[in-house]
Amino acid sequence: MNYLQYYPVDVVNGEGTRCTLFVSGCTHRCRGCYNQKSWSFNAGRAFDETMAQQIIDDLNDTRIKRQGLTLSGGDPFHPHNIPTLLKLVKRVKTECPNKDIWAWTGYVLGDFTPLQRELLAYVDVLIDGKFEQDLYDPSLIWRGSSNQCVYRFDQGTAKPSVISY
Repeated sequence: MNYLQYYPVDVVNGEGTRCTLFVSGCTHRCRGCYNQKSWSFNAGRAFDETMAQQIIDDLNDTRIKRQGLTLSGGDPFHPHNIPTLLKLVKRVKTECPNKDIWAWTGYVLGDFTPLQRELLAYVDVLIDGKFEQDLYDPSLIWRGSSNQCVYRFDQGTAKPSVISY
């Protein structure tokens, strides 16, 4: 898996101060996408153990308290990206147990494959659905178009709550 960008301190992509990883690769190609350079799976740099360790170290850094990790893209839930991200989120939940994980995807929760659900098991907040230019609404929080849904998961039940912002 490649990643396009990593922000060790981010206050835009989820609640609180976070670490944000923008993965490469997306086949949705949404009209009006703000991050078209992330569509190519070859964009950016290879995600390796050094980068994974940097994320863990940043999440555990007490000088800047971070609430958690955000996965964006590209699309973290594309089957090409899931094996690498599964290893990362498992480490985050083990080595940073008080941190939450947010993720954005163009896939729709109700249509997730078993592999996508495996990654979802480690996600606390999911924003799903393709960006639809015709449904763009700048007043929405955490999403760009009104078709997208924000789900908060209680890790004890795996049942989502739909959040309306």
